[in-house]
Amino acid sequence: MTVATTTTSTEGAMPAPRIPAVSADEMAEVDRLMRDDLGVEPLQLMESAGFAISDFCRQHLLAGGPTGARILALAGTGGNGGDAMVAARWLAGWGALPTVVLSKPASDYAGIAAHQLATVQRMGLPILHPAGGEELSLPPADLILDGLLGFSAHGDPRGLVGTLIEAANAHGASVLAIDQPSGLDATTGAIGTPCIRAETTLTLALPKSGLGTVRSAAVTGAIWVADIGVPTTILRRAGADLDRPLFATDRFLEWTAERRPRPTSSSVP
Repeated sequence: MTVATTTTSTEGAMPAPRIPAVSADEMAEVDRLMRDDLGVEPLQLMESAGFAISDFCRQHLLAGGPTGARILALAGTGGNGGDAMVAARWLAGWGALPTVVLSKPASDYAGIAAHQLATVQRMGLPILHPAGGEELSLPPADLILDGLLGFSAHGDPRGLVGTLIEAANAHGASVLAIDQPSGLDATTGAIGTPCIRAETTLTLALPKSGLGTVRSAAVTGAIWVADIGVPTTILRRAGADLDRPLFATDRFLEWTAERRPRPTSSSVP
């Protein structure tokens, strides 16, 4: 498990907390413990994550404020897609102009991602499902939220997901990757073809170990960690070596990874 420190400590102040990185399996265990032991359902965590993403955009990425900002929320069918749609909902409430871009037809969304899609539909937010193809281009935007693939994804992105990644990389707007850039293996740091090239990555609860490899620096941009309401006790039980609570003073911490070679399959946590 890699450990890095934030860049927010100041001389004379308490040292910044150590921020350990976790594997995809360890993060999945966090989700299981939240659900099975605490009774916090995935929909509740998704709401917390989506608000954190929107608040981070408001505080750190939208210099002129959210009002009038054109946002493209690229939403896959899983948890990251749901997070992106929750963020779009909050940003719309603050005056932004979000458009949700689906990676599959709306009828293919299920579970809590379908729940979030139904909500943004009721709000009347613009929703696109591109036909795909090599010449796909996205509408004008000031910021792109990458919610296409989550931490459990492996291998090269295929189909419309891959096409949307290429379109986002060619777009020109700043990209915020949710949890990790789509196409990056969250545990090993292997970079798929294609892979989102983000200016900023907002990783949820704890960094994923793949964000700290030497090669992943080319696609992650600046890495921040967001508090989504997971207690320190749960993070420790899932394997995180925490010396104290991370978010006592700020819900967003910048993470400076101790870059290391990508682990081999035998050394992956």
